[in-house]
Amino acid sequence: MTRSVEAIGLTKTYGDGTAKVTALADVSLSLERGTVAALLGPSGAGKSTLVKALGLVSLPDAGEVIFEGRSVVKDGVALTDVSRLRRLHLGFVFQKANLVSFLNARENVEIACELGGKSDGRKRALDLLRYLDVSHRQSAYPETLSGGEQQRVAIARALANEPSLILADEPTAALDSVRSRAVMELFRKVAHERGAAVLVVTHDHRALDVFDVLYEMEDGRLRPH
Repeated sequence: MTRSVEAIGLTKTYGDGTAKVTALADVSLSLERGTVAALLGPSGAGKSTLVKALGLVSLPDAGEVIFEGRSVVKDGVALTDVSRLRRLHLGFVFQKANLVSFLNARENVEIACELGGKSDGRKRALDLLRYLDVSHRQSAYPETLSGGEQQRVAIARALANEPSLILADEPTAALDSVRSRAVMELFRKVAHERGAAVLVVTHDHRALDVFDVLYEMEDGRLRPH
């Protein structure tokens, strides 16, 4: 398999003196394309900080992030245009779907296609909604969609730029167990069928059989589960 992203010795601290908190302590991992991984751990363990570092949203203080075999961040310095890299090659899914309220389901995905530089955004958006079994709701606005439907649209939006890496931070926290498992299975489907590396932050231990790899964080440190 091709490695999508690799982190080497990531460190991130917040605050100073007695208020200093180590969010990441020498964290290293690699995510292969076609693999879905879970990131477990209690609140405050550093999970979201790691996702932000891998997603090039908040750079680590030290360590290196290698994306598709190329060093893109080293010791707190971006070595490339990280905003462009995020826009063209990464996908994000959050606890709340964060869909644009005045756009319908198809338009929410279509605008992401356009921002990702994909032509024929309308057709691509419909294809993605169909792939995620929510095309019948393409004309519905976010407020009329169920929580599960909103997350399906959000996943479709994350796929708009054909990302090699998808990062999902507590995407099922607001869903019941049935819908939560359905969304987790969608992430596995996306990883296995579309060749993306998918990392899902979750507190839900009921669907861990869905994942290829399990990691656990505690006090800023990462270990295999």
